[in-house]
Amino acid sequence: QVQLVESGGGLVQPGGSLRLSCAASGSICNINPMGWYGQTPGKQREAGATITGDGSTTYADSVKGRFTISRDNGKITVYLQMNSLKPEDTDVYYCYGIVLKRYWGQGTQVTVSS
Repeated sequence: QVQLVESGGGLVQPGGSLRLSCAASGSICNINPMGWYGQTPGKQREAGATITGDGSTTYADSVKGRFTISRDNGKITVYLQMNSLKPEDTDVYYCYGIVLKRYWGQGTQVTVSS
């Protein structure tokens, strides 16, 4: 089993920044890739950013240039630095990691509002 625990969500004004963290534990040998999805209630989760074990990254068009995903392989933790936040970034953000199958964290709420 793999456990993923997110932290760092909250309320921020438009234009502000947040940093999300996701710590993995359990049977996490070769957990790869890891990443973040966002989900608005009533809608499907949408991919936000992904990072592989060698540091290769991909981003959704809506977050390119504003969000940065990074990974600490020693701590088995993935981060999402979110800058220039917009109200439309408001979502529950879920961390995931793949070890034979996809595992999800419990989600952390990000609200962008003035």
